[in-house]
Order: sequence, then structure tokens, then C-alpha cells
Amino acid sequence: MIAHLKGRLVSTGIDHAVVDVGGVGYMFSASTRTLAALGPTGEAVTVHTDMLVGDDFIRLVGFANAGERDWFRLLSGVQGVGSRVALAILSALDGPELHRAIAAQDKAMVARANGVGPKLAERIVRELKDKTGKIAGAGTAPLSGDGSSAPLPIAGGLAADALSALTSLGFKPAEASAAVAAAEAELEAASPGKEINLDALVRLSLRKAAK
Repeated sequence: MIAHLKGRLVSTGIDHAVVDVGGVGYMFSASTRTLAALGPTGEAVTVHTDMLVGDDFIRLVGFANAGERDWFRLLSGVQGVGSRVALAILSALDGPELHRAIAAQDKAMVARANGVGPKLAERIVRELKDKTGKIAGAGTAPLSGDGSSAPLPIAGGLAADALSALTSLGFKPAEASAAVAAAEAELEAASPGKEINLDALVRLSLRKAAK
């Protein structure tokens, strides 16, 4: 089993990345949150991984830290939640947000994730209610190339939705993350305390990413 990869970031896509380790390129799937945290290509990175093995496939999934991997395993254990849905949830919500949603039985919060309907969201919060204690604060900081912690640039909610919109239009995750963070800060400064509109956030993020 491959527990982590430490090497040079070769490329990133909408839902995957490639890391060169000793001349071998390892492709792994990941949440938009993890992809945004990887940084520019060519940089040294450390990625925690989980290896999925089926009858006709072997696939790596990458994570910003061991806590995010724990959340992935926990979510994947719920009936109806496969690896893709688990990654969609981790793209929409970070560890503390997931913990709050499950503790409060807030199925609407979990249903923000792509591919998660009301019934599945209800099952997730119900089945995981007593299982999140050990990883309640996990999933908030990725590992840099030297193994130290670094802040995640995307906090979730509208920002995660905007990031997904930009990456789907072809922007690299790192570029999209920087643009969304700058746009969110500008909108908050312009209207302190006012709820940010997703459409406005995406439009401003696009302008900043295109510069």
C-alpha cells in the first residue's frame, strides 16, 4: 500500500494531479481543496494517499493531510458514498465544517456537495454522528514539500463552488485558488458583514484569473 508520495508536482487537472517520485509519475485523484493547496508545478510536495483496489482497477487518491484521508475513509464507509462522492464532499466542506454539520445533523450543509441529495445527506449525518470524535479538527492544513503545515487557501462553501467553476473552465487549481481568495477578500472589504453572492464571486474571480 502506498501511504504517501513525496516528490515534484508535474501537473494538475480538474480532479487529479501527477507527482514525479524518482522518475516515476504517480497520478492520483483529489478534492479541489487538496489540488488548490498543491501550489505551482515544479514545486516539491508531500501528499498523503489511499490506494483503492478493485477487480479491474488500482487507483490512488491524494489528500492534503492524514486528517483529510481519515474523513475520506469515514465518508466512503457510508452506503451510497463512493470515492467520487466522498471527494466532492471534501471539496465542499473542510474537516471542522463536516464535524459541525454532523454534530448538528445539518443535512442541508452536507447536501451542498455535488452528487449529494437530501436522502444521502441525511444518511451521512445520521451514520457518522458517533464516529467523528477522533478526527473532529482534522482536514484543515496540507503538507508542504518539507512536511510542514501550510494554510489551505479555500475555506469551503461559496469559495469552493467558485473554485470548482474556475477549474471547470480550464484554470489551474493554484491560479483559481489565488483568484477566488483575492475576489472574496475584495467583496468582503467592499461590503463588510454582507453575504457574498456566488455569481458576483465567480465573475470577479474570473476577471482576476484572466489578468
